[in-house]
Amino acid sequence: MAETRTISRADVEDLLYLEAALLDEWRLNEWLELLTDDATYSVPPNDVPNGEPRNTLFIAADDIHRIRARVKRLKSRNAHAENPKSRTRRMVSNVRITGCDDDIIDVTANFVVYRFRRNEQIREYVGHYHYKLAVEEGQLKIAGRKAILDSEELGRLGSVSIIL
Repeated sequence: MAETRTISRADVEDLLYLEAALLDEWRLNEWLELLTDDATYSVPPNDVPNGEPRNTLFIAADDIHRIRARVKRLKSRNAHAENPKSRTRRMVSNVRITGCDDDIIDVTANFVVYRFRRNEQIREYVGHYHYKLAVEEGQLKIAGRKAILDSEELGRLGSVSIIL
């Protein structure tokens, strides 16, 4: 509890920038190490960004088991949507600590993810993140990661096969 109060925005930014670099470099196993053992990853639909996965169709609504399965699938040669792998470049900005409750730190940040893939148009995914961060053994970890897309029409974005 006292440990979470000593976390600065610079500490949070370092974690988010490291995460962006690991995802851009397809170092997915190292990215998994940034997550807690009960982490979640979600991408809600743009028409119900505050919906719940139990009663709304999400683009992604993964618990830690599904996150690990997603990484395994993305690294597989059988992941046709990502073979060869897309090249991505992430921009993370406007990082804000918005709350602290017990051992969880609430964080928001804006993002742009550029996706480059052979024979396809450049895709731009723009939105904002909501993170739930926890301190485990002195390390800042991601307990929850929600990517909310700003796009009003998801069709032009194509399939979202990468981790946003």
